[in-house]
Amino acid sequence: MTEEIQKTFDQLQSGNTILYPTDTVWGLGCDATNAEAVAKIYALKKREENKALICLVSDIRMLARYIEEIPEVAYELLEAADRPTTIIYDNPIGIADNLVASDKTLAIRIPDDEFCQKLIRKFKRPIVSTSANISGQPTPKNYQEISAEILKGVDYVVNLQSEKKASKPSTIIQLRSNGEIKIIRA
Repeated sequence: MTEEIQKTFDQLQSGNTILYPTDTVWGLGCDATNAEAVAKIYALKKREENKALICLVSDIRMLARYIEEIPEVAYELLEAADRPTTIIYDNPIGIADNLVASDKTLAIRIPDDEFCQKLIRKFKRPIVSTSANISGQPTPKNYQEISAEILKGVDYVVNLQSEKKASKPSTIIQLRSNGEIKIIRA
């Protein structure tokens, strides 16, 4: 795994896109602070830039560097979560502008996955994480279901196909600065 982390790190450093296993499904990723790399993900997915993407951070400390103010309830939700949980926060900072939604929000998850954790810690920046499919098509449940178009379109495929079991997307909860909480995907 250490060799794959280094190879993937090098790709991210170069502004390239990756196909990688996450704590949920196989994801398309790139440096979340690099607008050109983020644009490549939107183009590959054939997704409108006004439809925001998720990004991954390694821990609460990294989260705090990219969100202006973390609502107190976020800590409770993350601690109580018994499955992968993505939270949409208001007012992200230091992120590629084309990754931030038009309402000035950003969806972020702290993955419980060894590969993702080690990669993000080494990279020291958030990584985009969006399902490995063309927008509007079903989310692949495993590596074998990923379309040839995605496989050919990405700059680098992480060589851990045999280690990732079938999974499903995360829960998504929106936390607004005004205290409003909304479940987007259960």
